[in-house]
This record gives sequence, C-alpha cells and structure tokens, in this order.
Amino acid sequence: MTERSVAPRARTGSTAYPERLRVLLVEDDEGDAFLVRELLAEAEAPFDLDVATTLRQATSMMHDVNCILLDLGLPDAEGIDGLRKLLGVAGSAAVCVLTGRSDEHLGVAAVAEGAQDYLVKGQVDGVLLTRSLRYAVERKRADENAQRLREVELRQAESARLERGLLPQPLMSTEAVQVHTFYRSGRAMGLLGGDFFDVVQVGNDKLHVIVGDVCGHGVDEAALGVELRVAWRALVLAGVPEDQVLGSLEQVLMSERRAREVFATVASVVLDLPAGRATVRLAGHPPPVLLSGGRAAPVDARPGIVLGVRPKPAPVSELQLPGDDWSLLMYTDGLIEGHAGSGTERLDVAGLCGLLDEPAARDVPLPALPAWLVGQAEQANGGPLADDVAMLLISRGGGR
Repeated sequence: MTERSVAPRARTGSTAYPERLRVLLVEDDEGDAFLVRELLAEAEAPFDLDVATTLRQATSMMHDVNCILLDLGLPDAEGIDGLRKLLGVAGSAAVCVLTGRSDEHLGVAAVAEGAQDYLVKGQVDGVLLTRSLRYAVERKRADENAQRLREVELRQAESARLERGLLPQPLMSTEAVQVHTFYRSGRAMGLLGGDFFDVVQVGNDKLHVIVGDVCGHGVDEAALGVELRVAWRALVLAGVPEDQVLGSLEQVLMSERRAREVFATVASVVLDLPAGRATVRLAGHPPPVLLSGGRAAPVDARPGIVLGVRPKPAPVSELQLPGDDWSLLMYTDGLIEGHAGSGTERLDVAGLCGLLDEPAARDVPLPALPAWLVGQAEQANGGPLADDVAMLLISRGGGR
C-alpha cells in the first residue's frame, strides 16, 4: 500500500458471529499488513489472519482459507493479471481486492473478473473491513450454491432429453393389446442409465417389442442406449428381416461404444397377434414372464450371448400364446438383482414370478402392476434397488 491514511477508527464491542473465519492477506508492504491486522484487532473481528508477501507464497497457504484479501500491486503479480492467477488457485475461498484511490476503476474490473468485492485503501475502518470480508465469504458461498443448482438443473434437463430417447411412446395403432410402460432410476438425482425399450407395429398384425440395457451407469451409457433404441426402430420400420435386426444392432453398438468392454443385453419379441404366436430372442437378457390363467411363468426361451462380445445370432424361440387372455412382462435386470431377504439370495426370475403369483398381485390394476412390483422388490431388498428398472407390460384381454 502506498497510502497510509485510514478513516477514523470506530471502537466496537465484541459481536457474536456464527463462525470464525480464516483470512489470508496477500500484501508485500509490512506497514500496510500491520495496519490491516490492527484494524481487525480493533474491531475484535473473529478472524485468524495470515500474511503472504507474494502470490507464489500465497498459493502454498490456501488450505482452509475462507477469504483472501489481495493487494493488486505485488512483485510477482500486477493488477488484473495477478487477480486472474489468484482466482485460478483460490478454489472456494472468497477474494477481495485492495485498490488505491486513483485505481478505484481496477476494483470494478476485479469484481467483473470474479472477485467478490473491492476495498479502497485509506477509506476503510475495522468495522467496514470486517463486514466486507464476511459479506464476501457469504457471496462466494451463494455463488457456489447457485452454480450447484444450475448444474443440477442442467443434469435434470439432460436426463429429460435422454428419457425421451430411451423411453419413447409406443408406435402402434392396434387396439388388440394394451401396453403399459415403467421406468425408475436407481441412482441419485434421478439420472438415467442405459436401460431402454420400444414398441413398433408393422402392418396390421405384428408388434415388435424390445427391452435392453447398456452396461454401466451414466450419460455415456444413456446416450448409447438412445442410439441403439433409435437404430432398432429404424431397422424395424425399414423392413429388415427379423433374424438380421439384432445383428445390425450389434454393429451399431460396436461402432459407437466408448470402450471395447461396453456391452448390452436385449430381449426382443415379435408378436403375431392374429396367429397368437410370439418369436423371442434373448441376448444375455432375462426372459419375459407370461401371465395367464392366474399364474406367472418365465418364457421358455433359449438364452444367447450379450451384444458386443462375440458377434453371434441370437437363438430363436417360438411361443404359442394362450388364447386372448394373457399378459407379457418384459423388464431389465435391475428389477430382479435386489436381495430377496436378509441373506445374499437374489430375487431373480423365480422370485419375480412368486411376487406375481401372490394373491395381492391379482388385485392390482394392470397399469399399476409394474410400480407395485418395484415396491415389493424394494421391500424384499430392504431399501431402494441399486440399478435402473425399465418395464413393458403387454396385455391382451386384461389377462393375468
């Protein structure tokens, strides 16, 4: 500091503050550093003050600092350039700058660069200095909270966009069956993973259905799930032969995944409604569950290898549907991987069928059945399920 004059000092009584703050003064003039220390002591400010004479020294003293009081005229950091360097290493600490009377415009520029406040030398007493430092800390915390809120909002908006891609409205016109969909995230803040589903009607008699799961949790997996879901719909609508669809989907997966170890599981069903027949293909995915005549049983379908490991056609299984009164439940493995009690046993497909066979399940309306199943699975698990859960329930005649 070059100006030693200060405003008249006001002696104040001790004020109770909610916390004690640690302040780092970056000042190369010993006399000015002494004045700052005296002002804070005179105001009985609840601050612990450390002093650094250079920016280089200050960078090694940042630990647990709440506020940094920076002189803009240091030997190794001059003006706004020095402030930028400090802001780059200040982390969550608030920054106030000190300017001379002739350089007050630098204070305004400093705030525009990211400082929380500025003080003019010679116009500061202990009370004002104490108040300014504390307000700077509170403003910094408010800025960080606002930033975190913006990040949450952006993630939620991103999830909403991905959800529209992963969980579309069924593309169908038939009234012969009803389709009920369900999705629940298994992670904090409701972020989507790589679970996806889709339903597409081709002609007047065939319904193509898919449920899939990209391994891993996060935006990359969700984005890949969207690509696979959109590619599957495009392949079906383009009239690609049924036995070639999953092979083409695997090519998309292998070309678009971020790493070789990323794979996907898929359950694909083609429903020939007039014939009452279903063609099932499984690629590392748990089988659908058929509900009919008051009983639930897994579809007897041959399992295939996951997509993306060793390209191989998924085995084909044919299922004769039981008349005009049945429901077919397709789901991702997040539903059945939770615990089935206090031990290490998992719910698995048998446990899922057991839930569906319970008398209480028969009283649940079909549209609410997927959510009921998740509630029962969470109860058995002793808490929320760890993975995402996506479900499709296709029903004809309200069959249970």
